[in-house]
Amino acid sequence: MLAMDVVDTLRHRERLVEAELASEGRDEAMLESLRSIYASQGIAVSDAVLQQGVAALREGRFVYSPPARGPGTRWAYAYVNRGRWGKLLLAIVVVAAMLFLGYDSLVRAPHRALVKDVGTVYAEVVARSQDPAATRQADTLHGVATTALAKGDDRAARTTLASLKSLQETLASSYVLRIASDTTGVWRVPDLNPDAANYYIIVEPVDRNGRNIAVSVINEETGAAESVKRFGLRVSEATFEAIKADKLDDGIIQNDVFGEKSAGYLQPVYRFDTTGAAITSWD
Repeated sequence: MLAMDVVDTLRHRERLVEAELASEGRDEAMLESLRSIYASQGIAVSDAVLQQGVAALREGRFVYSPPARGPGTRWAYAYVNRGRWGKLLLAIVVVAAMLFLGYDSLVRAPHRALVKDVGTVYAEVVARSQDPAATRQADTLHGVATTALAKGDDRAARTTLASLKSLQETLASSYVLRIASDTTGVWRVPDLNPDAANYYIIVEPVDRNGRNIAVSVINEETGAAESVKRFGLRVSEATFEAIKADKLDDGIIQNDVFGEKSAGYLQPVYRFDTTGAAITSWD
């Protein structure tokens, strides 16, 4: 233990060590210096112990030499410092998880919901359809939506989904087209042919509860689709005059059902001759 203390004393006297260890012939001077150091502290140390300490210092005993850097030491240092880098790693993991969850909720989840909606609405339309034309239209829209989804164009897919939903609503609806009792019919002179006349019978969609409902109608004069509760269907002059005569004989239209729209079909089945072309205003 005294020998170790001697080495420790020498290590804390750097100038002494540097001066005395430079030459093998200076051991006696170093020993004398050590005697003085210990004597000043009131500690009696034999020369044998002092010599052991000097020899140990020369041989590098009682001195820690760090091992060479290698895979093993790197893992050891990492383990020792785990408290420091562990917190950093945890923070990185938390931030990465938050970014992933945010991206998933804002981008991937809406996309997955859109894919599901397209498939669900398409399946419902096909299951409900009793009209080959409606089924073909659904197939076309589904193909367009699927292609858009595959390209990552969710905006186009949503637009097509809206068309699928509109088709779904049309197929689900059922109503009767009743001839209006006030304004029964009108006629118009087309701009492209001033010598001709277009005749229209005014009808109102009525559901099974007797309520006047709005349906989507394409106005042949503007080409725009409108949601209306009353519209005019183009008929021949003979049909126009026949319905007119029915109303004039007693003020009541006896045969006032113009057509009927059943669930599962796109168009009503008409009881009067009509082209199906329509107008939505006539004032």
